[in-house]
Amino acid sequence: MQPPASDRPTACLALADGTIFYGIGFGATGQTVAELCFNTAMTGYQEIMTDPSYAGQIVTFTFPHIGNVGVNPQDDETGDPVAEGMIVKWMPTDPSNWRATQNLDAWLAARGRIALGGVDTRRLTRAIRQSGAPHVALSHDPEGRFDVEALVAAARSFSGLEGLDLAKDVTCAQSYRWNEMRWAWPDGYAPQLHPKHKVVAVDYGAKRNILRCLASAGCDVTVLPATATFDDVMAHDPDGVFLSNGPGDPAATGSYAVPMIQKVLAETQLPVFGICLGHQMLALALGAQTIKMNHGHHGANHPVKDHDTGKVEITSMNHGFAVDAQSLPDGVVETHTSLFDGSNCGIRVDGRPVWSVQHHPEASPGPQDSYYLFERFAQAMADRAA
Repeated sequence: MQPPASDRPTACLALADGTIFYGIGFGATGQTVAELCFNTAMTGYQEIMTDPSYAGQIVTFTFPHIGNVGVNPQDDETGDPVAEGMIVKWMPTDPSNWRATQNLDAWLAARGRIALGGVDTRRLTRAIRQSGAPHVALSHDPEGRFDVEALVAAARSFSGLEGLDLAKDVTCAQSYRWNEMRWAWPDGYAPQLHPKHKVVAVDYGAKRNILRCLASAGCDVTVLPATATFDDVMAHDPDGVFLSNGPGDPAATGSYAVPMIQKVLAETQLPVFGICLGHQMLALALGAQTIKMNHGHHGANHPVKDHDTGKVEITSMNHGFAVDAQSLPDGVVETHTSLFDGSNCGIRVDGRPVWSVQHHPEASPGPQDSYYLFERFAQAMADRAA
């Protein structure tokens, strides 16, 4: 039985276990199914929604003030939102920020992304932590009419992210050059006019700010699609190879990505640097395995210990799969671990300039404790040239 029209919620979230959350819809209308995760970041909701690594997921924001600074074209990590939808506690207010060009509601609506506000996100987050990232259906209907049984059935029919290769859906269609550097006052994004190192970046779902960090570290960046072969990479005569972040099951993407990486490692001495999915691709290429996490790591406050220095870095993270540290072969060293749960956050190959991290040193959003990794990559290329 539907409640009276005047009291009806306009959005509904149905979990596969039959749990229902009602609230107020904003953004686009319609229905979508996805995996549900939560993100603890206090800033950067636009960067999060446009991060290609969130393909196939709806994001619950634990911080209540979402939308209060609006949106602007400069903060997109890719052309359009990639996350399927968003869940927030408080409805977005009118933006109050000098950089804002649009409000969050209109931005989501124009880009076909559904959002739900007025939800007890603390309760929802506890459910995700206790039972794992659930499959869900999210519906926004201004008339407040929902077929709850059909929504639960849709959530249960969602295939999930295990075994799913999503990198092919978010990668670039063709190669391109990148020279835009990190944002700096007062010029914004300036071009890199004097690059020193030729880098091929393999795009499994690359964030723009990662490419900016490479450019700021002195790299002339050529971005190649996820399906790039060894010959495609070497045709650009690179000084180093970068493996980007991205969505989906690393084992599925690895079916075509791993052979290319293995050939780079076997036939060259090039420095190789990976982030997030790129970290998992490198680990698979070296003979390790990846595993699906209960609810993953999504936020900008994750402590990670660097075993080489003993330092603890506060990092930005976004991943639902992890490298199984127990599966690392001889000659591959675990360099970083999460202080939240001990999961693997970094590896390197003994005696070679080949390494990767699970966290996001480019931040966007988040702290910049790990930015030095881009400079380390540039230094490795300089050392090899010398």
